[in-house]
Order: sequence, then structure tokens, then C-alpha cells
Amino acid sequence: MLHDSVPSGIILRMANAKRPAQLPLVHAQPQTGDQSLSDLVDGYQASGRYTFTREEARSGLGASDEALKKAVQRLVAKRRLAVPRRGFFVIVPIEYRDAGAPPASWFIDPLMKFHGRPYYVGLLSAAALHGAAHQQPQEFQVVTDAQLRPAVAGRARIRFFSKRRLERTRTMSLKTETGTMNVSTPEATALDLLHYLAPAGHLDNVATVLAELAERLEAHRLLEAAKAEGDLSTAQRLGYLLELVGAGEVAVGLAEWIAAERPRLVPLRADRVTRRGRKDARWRVLVNEKVEAEV
Repeated sequence: MLHDSVPSGIILRMANAKRPAQLPLVHAQPQTGDQSLSDLVDGYQASGRYTFTREEARSGLGASDEALKKAVQRLVAKRRLAVPRRGFFVIVPIEYRDAGAPPASWFIDPLMKFHGRPYYVGLLSAAALHGAAHQQPQEFQVVTDAQLRPAVAGRARIRFFSKRRLERTRTMSLKTETGTMNVSTPEATALDLLHYLAPAGHLDNVATVLAELAERLEAHRLLEAAKAEGDLSTAQRLGYLLELVGAGEVAVGLAEWIAAERPRLVPLRADRVTRRGRKDARWRVLVNEKVEAEV
């Protein structure tokens, strides 16, 4: 009855006036998904957790792949998340916003579990963790049993090295800000520095690092690590360098083992074909490059 007494144009305007009030509900839906991811991230961080996977986020939010992708992009743009691997996310606390990500030590263990690969932090990164930090490495060096491409999160760059019979290498667990990570022992680190000579900075740098690392080495553990690796040529080169930097006492057992094995003469620098140089009888090493350590 009321409609019969009101002009139709007024009824039309009244109906139109109600529609805009419904529009913000439609536009707010993506923001709700984004806010839910923010809440999830805040909750993880509050519990001391700094990584999660796509599957965990999708399960926790009940969001579609496309909605989750857009929400992640927004948080990456805000430097709230870093993505070193597709499907693996690192939460960035406020103190690391400028760096774009926390240090690699915060997330290397869950990252390798995400890959399903055994690993240990090695080479110069391990040496620095053991106190031999003459020069901080520009990359976080990790040894695993497969070829993996580098991972980047903010300023953190992780470089992977492949190693056969990874299980032979002596490792230890070190506490981090977020949990633990596997690290090669000081003795295994010393052997790896010679095995991976180029990424370790070549002979001068290796000798410098060994001079600092020597005080953490124990003779019997060095011998055990060398025997476990079964790489005589690396053990010969390591023994020579340890003696060169004044740490020959930790290599006594190594020298006795090498003498008993009677290995062939090996060049100190394996990538040089020259046969010229002094022969070190104790270590069975052809000294084909002059080494100068910064001590």
C-alpha cells in the first residue's frame, strides 16, 4: 500500500541507495585472506618459529593456491617474509627487515628438512663457527649429498657443495637462535678446507684459517676424522700445512698413519701440473706453491 502512494522514481533511488553499502564487503575479501596469513605469521613468530611451508599455510588458512600466492607476495613486499625456495617461507623479524631475512643459521635446518637431504654447515662457515673468523665468508657454505642450486633470502646466500659418502664426515650439533644445526667438527672442517680448496679461498687463506683453527683441533680426533674420510692425499696436504703454521703437534698421529700407509707423492696444489718443487719426505708432498699465512 505504501508503494502505491510513492512515485516509482523514488523507490528506484531508494533501492540504488542501499547497494553501495554492500560493495565494501566484496572488496574486503582479499584483505581478509592477507590478514589471516599475517596472523598466522605473527602466531608462528610468537611461538619461536621462523619458517613454514606452503602446505602448512594452506592447511592453516584453508585458502586457495592463488589467494595464498597473492598474500605471500604482499608480505614479501613488506619484507615480512623471505622465500629462499619455492614453497618454503622464512619469517623476517623487525630487526632484520633492512637485511631482508634473518641469518641463514636461523633456517638452514628446516630448509634441509624441506629438501629431505642430510647436510652439515662446513668449510669457511664452519671454521668461523669454531672461532677461525679471520675473514667472514661472503656465503653460507653447506655440504650435502646432492647437487642443489644456491638459495638466497635477503642478504643471506647459501651455497651447497655435493659430497659422496657424506655420512663418513664427523659432525656435531650446534645451538642456534631458533633451534640447532649440523656443523662439521673442527677436525672434519680442517680436512674439508683442503678437499674444497677453491671455495675455501686457496692455499694462503686455508693456511691462515688453519692457524686460527689449530687450537680447537685434537690430535686423536683429527686422526679419527681422516681415517673415516679415507682420503690420504687430503690428509697429506693438511698435515703439511699444519706443520707449516706451527701446529705440527696436533698432526703427530696423522703423520704416523701416513708413514704406515706409504702413499704416493702428491702435489700440494693439485690443479697445477708442474712437477717442480721441494719434496717433503714426512708428508709425501711435492711443494709446488709457496704458501704464506696471515698470522
